Amino acid sequence: MEHGDRAELAAFLRRWRARVQPSDVGLHPGRRRTPGLRRQEVAQLAGISVDYYVRLEQARGPRPSRQVLVSLGRALRLSDAERSHLHYLAGEVPAPPPTPVREVRPSVLRLLEGLDDTPALVCDAKFDVLAWNPMACALLGDFAAMPERERNIVWRFFSRPQARRRVDAADAPRFAREAVADLRAVAARYPRDHGVHDLVERLLATSADFRSLWEQQDVQVERSVRKRIHHPVVGLLDLECEALHDPDRDQWTVFYTAPPGSASRDALLSLRAAAPPRANRDGAVDVTS
Repeated sequence: MEHGDRAELAAFLRRWRARVQPSDVGLHPGRRRTPGLRRQEVAQLAGISVDYYVRLEQARGPRPSRQVLVSLGRALRLSDAERSHLHYLAGEVPAPPPTPVREVRPSVLRLLEGLDDTPALVCDAKFDVLAWNPMACALLGDFAAMPERERNIVWRFFSRPQARRRVDAADAPRFAREAVADLRAVAARYPRDHGVHDLVERLLATSADFRSLWEQQDVQVERSVRKRIHHPVVGLLDLECEALHDPDRDQWTVFYTAPPGSASRDALLSLRAAAPPRANRDGAVDVTS
C-alpha cells in the first residue's frame, strides 16, 4: 500500500477475526482449533475472495478500497471507532457516518438526572436537544412543551425572537457566527442526512441573518465559553458554558455554571423552584422519579 500500515492492518484483521464467534454472524460453530472465524468465513461475509483476504492478513495484499473496508467492518462487527481505525490503517479516510446519532447513553442520562442545581442538556451534531434536566428547562425554556422539530438550538435562535432575546445583545453576533460555522461543518460531515439538509433549508428560508452568514462559508470562528443570558424572571446571568464531546456518537453534553458566591450562581439556585417535573428526554417524565 502506498499509504497506511500493512503490518498493523494485518494484525488488526487477525485479532478481530479471532474475537468474532461464529454464532455472532449466524454460522454453526462446529469443531475449531482456534477461536473466532475462519479466513474463508470472513471473506464470504465480506463478499471478497479468500485469496485476497489471506493476502491482507499476511501484510502483502494491495490497498483495499473503501468499499472493501466497509464490508470487512461489517463482517467483523466493528464499532464506529474500530471501523474508523481500520480505514486509517489502510490509508483511507473513513466514510462519513450516514446520520447523527440520537440515542443518548444511559450513563449520560443518569448524569443529567443527578444535577439538580446545574442546567445541563445533550445535543446531537446538528444541535437538536435530545435530553435535558429540569434546570435546563428553567433556564432556557421547557423543551418538553416544544414540538420535537422545534427542539433545536440554532433553529430557535434564528427563528424565534423570544429565544434570541435571551442571548445578550453583545454576545448575539458571535453566537450566530459560531452556530452557522458549526452547522456548515456538520452539513459537510453528514452529506446524506435528510435531517441536516431540512434544517439548513428551513433556516435559509426563514432567516436573512442566517442566509448572510451561511454565504460566508466560515467553518472556524473565534469561540468563547462565556454566555450572558437574559432570563425573564431572574434577569441577566453571566455563565460559563462547558461542552463535553462524545466522539463515538458525535453528541455534546452542555453545562451552564457560575462561580460559587456570584450573583449569577445565586440566581441559578433560585431557578430550582421554577424547574418543571423531571422531564429529560423526548418530553417523557424521568423514569427514576
